[in-house]
Amino acid sequence: MTRSTIAEVTPQTKFSIYWLISDSWLMAKRSITHIIRSMDQLVGLIMFPVMFTLLNKYVLGGAIAKSLPSNISYVNFLFAGVFIQTLAFGANSTTINLAADLKEGITDRFRSLPMSNSALIIGHIIADLVRNILSGAIIIVVALIIGFRPDASFIEWLQIIGLAMLFTLAISWMSAILGLMVKTLEAAQWFGFVVIFPLTFISSAFVPTDTMPAGLRAFAENQPLTKVMNAIRGLTLGQATGNAITLSIIWCVGLIVFAVPVTTCLKEDHKKAKNIYSLVNLIMIYFFHTILHHD
Repeated sequence: MTRSTIAEVTPQTKFSIYWLISDSWLMAKRSITHIIRSMDQLVGLIMFPVMFTLLNKYVLGGAIAKSLPSNISYVNFLFAGVFIQTLAFGANSTTINLAADLKEGITDRFRSLPMSNSALIIGHIIADLVRNILSGAIIIVVALIIGFRPDASFIEWLQIIGLAMLFTLAISWMSAILGLMVKTLEAAQWFGFVVIFPLTFISSAFVPTDTMPAGLRAFAENQPLTKVMNAIRGLTLGQATGNAITLSIIWCVGLIVFAVPVTTCLKEDHKKAKNIYSLVNLIMIYFFHTILHHD
């Protein structure tokens, strides 16, 4: 692209599909390059899924396996939970990287250039998708080594991959909202974990939901992570999934439809983003207070 071509870009043309795709891919390559060059991110990319799989298998597996049907091994049950948990934590990188770009002034610098306003966010999300593809592959390999024996056909594996990618997109867009709301980089580093950890543990990730108290069970069975886990678990075990796949798609698409316009709004109005962040903190405090004091 020549300088004259760049100079001819106007606010009207920069929103075209071509520029959106071109700029987003450029930002994605920037984010992927940071992952490759960062030893910390590479170690986390490899070690996190391995650690969680092994800890849950050898530390918790013996006790939890007793609550499962005799024809289902804990490794086979565990796979879907660890798989989705890894994807959810991987998507939290969008929160951290967006907050870092805001703090360092990179977002304002890109905004002054003739490029699509959404390109930076989409670039981070594409990078998360690539990161999670690698993490998911590592999870599958480790699970196979420690005894995971899936009973899924080729078509069912395609469904699993499709659901995993759709889930990653949904969580990454929601993480983008958090990245635009947090006030500091330090808050970005822990805020996603505060959200993701309860959602993964109050779900069907590691234990059947029928072992939970009534209130937690109602929440666990109807939240999006459980729906995606149940769909992937049914596909990998060769069992009937019921409406789990349909509900998973509805949840993921709904989150994306909600998050895309919200991120666009927050990206243009940082003051509004900070106010919403404070409101979210109050809601989370109320939520955890309710959970801890539930009889």
